[in-house]
Amino acid sequence: MILNDSTPNLMVRNVRQTVDFYTTILGFKLVDSVSESGNDLVFAIVQSGNVMFMFQEENSLKEEYPQLAKFPQGGGLTFYIHVSDIHGLYGKFKEKVTIAKEMHETFYGSTDFAIEDCNGYILTFSQENTK
Repeated sequence: MILNDSTPNLMVRNVRQTVDFYTTILGFKLVDSVSESGNDLVFAIVQSGNVMFMFQEENSLKEEYPQLAKFPQGGGLTFYIHVSDIHGLYGKFKEKVTIAKEMHETFYGSTDFAIEDCNGYILTFSQENTK
């Protein structure tokens, strides 16, 4: 068996606000969306390079997977995203988002920093240090 790819589906309070955060602040592009009852988005997909996220409205996702009812939004996980210009990205984000962890050198040979998105999810950006 070969696994082809993986795209996380994140439980969010407000899909439209989340899409706005990811597209306006983080530079993602909206790939697809589903509206319900007028103009309210219940689902969306955004992409930047090879990184994709799906966003699903909290009640919709908990209805689809009742097991998720006991878990808080934002969860106990982080997303680790490889980038090619860590300093440029940090400069672009630092005044616009909540920095969860300042830029630092890691013990495993990369430079990382982390932000908190508008739903409490932690996104860690990382660039491998060149020798």
